[in-house]
Amino acid sequence: MEGRGSLLVTNIGELVTWDDERPVRRDAALALADGEVTWVGDAVGAPAADEVLDVAGAAVVPGFVDSHSHLVFAGDRAAEFEARMGGRPYAAGGIRTTVTATRAATDEALDANVRRLVAEMRRQGTTTVEIKSGYGLSVADEARSLAIASRHTAETTYLGAHVVPDGTTPEAYVALVTGPMLEACAPRARWIDVFCETGAFDADAARTILTAGRAAGLGLRVHANQLSYGPGVRLACELGAAAVDHCTYLADADVAALAGSGTVAGLLPGVEFSTRHPYPDARRLLDAGVTVALASDCNPGSSYTSSIPFCIALAVREMGMTPYEALRAATVGGAASLRRDDVGHLRIGARADLVVLDAPSAVHLAYRPGVPLVSRTVTSAH
Repeated sequence: MEGRGSLLVTNIGELVTWDDERPVRRDAALALADGEVTWVGDAVGAPAADEVLDVAGAAVVPGFVDSHSHLVFAGDRAAEFEARMGGRPYAAGGIRTTVTATRAATDEALDANVRRLVAEMRRQGTTTVEIKSGYGLSVADEARSLAIASRHTAETTYLGAHVVPDGTTPEAYVALVTGPMLEACAPRARWIDVFCETGAFDADAARTILTAGRAAGLGLRVHANQLSYGPGVRLACELGAAAVDHCTYLADADVAALAGSGTVAGLLPGVEFSTRHPYPDARRLLDAGVTVALASDCNPGSSYTSSIPFCIALAVREMGMTPYEALRAATVGGAASLRRDDVGHLRIGARADLVVLDAPSAVHLAYRPGVPLVSRTVTSAH
């Protein structure tokens, strides 16, 4: 929308703005100009505009905010998925398979794959995406992963602490992640992340890594409690991380820590679909007053989906969320996870990021799972 004339989107059957007073409107319209929402109201009182998009009673929702993805990689792990569907349990060690393929790939091949996946996301309504490194695990490969990611989004995350690569010790690798690798990667990253989990990094190592990242000016994110109960969620809350993602196995103390903090709980149901672990209990978190985000975790190992509508359907069917709670988590929740107030809603001043559904209401995102309901994605320049 930036650099173009004004656009009026009108005859909207249901408009989800997440405005405090009227979060959902009927028979509505909104105007966009200079990459922002400039007017919201009833269709009968809509202003004139340079262009008009008549959606003929369709629902319009904010563009989805995918706050957790791993798009810089090469190869796939279809064989691993097939084995898992045959009963083999998921383990974090499969990450090293992707590391080998990613290190061997050219910059051009990696960039083309990111471009393909971002376009795939856009067709399914995602207008803001966070992209992590984490499949390089060397100074040069992590730095180039972030350079590639930064071509496609401003929300880049340094995940050198994904797993400990072969040929080194945890102690030596933590020193690398918090030293030369951090120095090389920080200029291209907004965030730092760590996988605090059995088979990856323990609480002491995670604390060291996150503290070093914060000192380098990066915001904090954590992968935690995906495979088992552990200290990661409480560590994230203690350190004031913007988000702690997965949150599959939560003790009462974890939920209490989240409820008493500003840390967003990121739920990634595509992972549980693929790994056959239990789904996170979103109802428990919401009832405790925790802010919840819903994201794809698009990656070749544990969640090779780019579809937020699919994640919304899973959240409603398997995680105790209503359709509008799931939509809110995939929009406003994702924005909160990224500490953004300009995306995830369609109030005046928001970025002109919206999705037109081939459906009369947002409920259809869960009601019609697997159906390509996104008929149009309108987005401001990123």
